[in-house]
Amino acid sequence: MSDPVVQRYRAARRDRDLALLEGFHALKHALRFGAELLEAVSSDPGELDRLAAGLAPDLAGTLAERTAPVSEQALAELVPHAPRTGVVAIARRPAVDLAAVLADGRQAPVVLLEDPRTMGNMGACVRVAAAAGAAAVLTTGSNDPWHPEALRGAAGLHFALPVSRLDSLPEGDRPLLAIDPEGERLGESELDPRAILAFGTERYGLSEELLERADARLAIPMRDGVSSLNLATAVSAVLFSRLL
Repeated sequence: MSDPVVQRYRAARRDRDLALLEGFHALKHALRFGAELLEAVSSDPGELDRLAAGLAPDLAGTLAERTAPVSEQALAELVPHAPRTGVVAIARRPAVDLAAVLADGRQAPVVLLEDPRTMGNMGACVRVAAAAGAAAVLTTGSNDPWHPEALRGAAGLHFALPVSRLDSLPEGDRPLLAIDPEGERLGESELDPRAILAFGTERYGLSEELLERADARLAIPMRDGVSSLNLATAVSAVLFSRLL
């Protein structure tokens, strides 16, 4: 493989305007939800169409023609861990209009992750938020929610809903609900369908600043002696509780 191609994929990992998609499922979801695909390479383009025929019939017969063939050795040069499905792609990140996200009148909550630390966990939160029909996933802190490891954890579902990092949460008409062990037990009152659901880190929880700003606090019921849940598990528990 020519050096420019290797450099292009490695540069895409650091480019805040691009998304690096690793594996069939990430590419499938990105295309299904309207991603602007810039390029894709595969060690077996024909296998992509065979996978699509069984797992994504809506994309069957279209993937091989959009994918350049490369050797397995060449594929391994592009990313730290070559996916078993043998495909890597670059797409453009969609722009996120934060004001429009918060003003969206649909009966769907926004997930706010305060300073999340683990890329794969961020991706898992995006994946469950997309599955539960959330309006968006917003994060604070220095970590990029579009990091390739987060995209891998989300299986490309960043394209199914707005996902963005913000410096601070602006004021708006959505109630801010803090998920906090000291809050009212989840399930004892109805969740506002347009709430912003704020989740903190597993070790430290939410900041005092956000807790003071919150309109209410909700606790996930847990067995005595269990102190916390994995972040993505907590997001899943709260989001799907509103659908039960």
